[in-house]
Amino acid sequence: MFWYLDDITRLENEIDKLDYKPKMVFYGSSTFTLWNELTTVFKNYNPVNLGFGGSTLAACTWYFNRVFKKLDTITSIVIYAGDNDLGDGRHPEEVILYLENLIAKIRAKYGNINCTVISIKPSIARLHLLDSIRFTNTKIKELASKDDNLYFVDIYNKFLDVDGKPDAIYFKEDGLHFNDLGYELIINALKENSKIFPKQTLVKI
Repeated sequence: MFWYLDDITRLENEIDKLDYKPKMVFYGSSTFTLWNELTTVFKNYNPVNLGFGGSTLAACTWYFNRVFKKLDTITSIVIYAGDNDLGDGRHPEEVILYLENLIAKIRAKYGNINCTVISIKPSIARLHLLDSIRFTNTKIKELASKDDNLYFVDIYNKFLDVDGKPDAIYFKEDGLHFNDLGYELIINALKENSKIFPKQTLVKI
């Protein structure tokens, strides 16, 4: 996991420089890292973006205690990770084990705060993994059903075209990362769960 150390150090420095006490953490991969408007859209929740590029659920779990060490005012966490694990060849069941471990660490530190897991997206660059992605999402949903404060936000079908393939309109040229239209879909998917994101408290951009 040493290849993530520069990013982890960056996150620690950003946390140290915060001039407010964050309440909501967005934790995960480049889907968050590259989301430039994230902290603006959710500013009423005192958010902090702790995404780090290329991260896996394995890495998120491994570095959780270090990254969250000084964050004592957190009331909710939003997680997006998993597709890089599958891209690295991990089995879906492995991915779920890492997620279970991450949730356990969150519960140990913060108790029963609200946690939201965004489903793994379908992408053009990873067409060969769509079956594994669907299976993993099914298992994530099952895991969420066992915890009253763990929410599953399914974005998978929102990014498909009429033929059931990932729609290029939502992706950058690399076929992997979202463009502005893709992020709009994520915002709308999160807004649908009013228990976590009351519509009136999101900021329009």
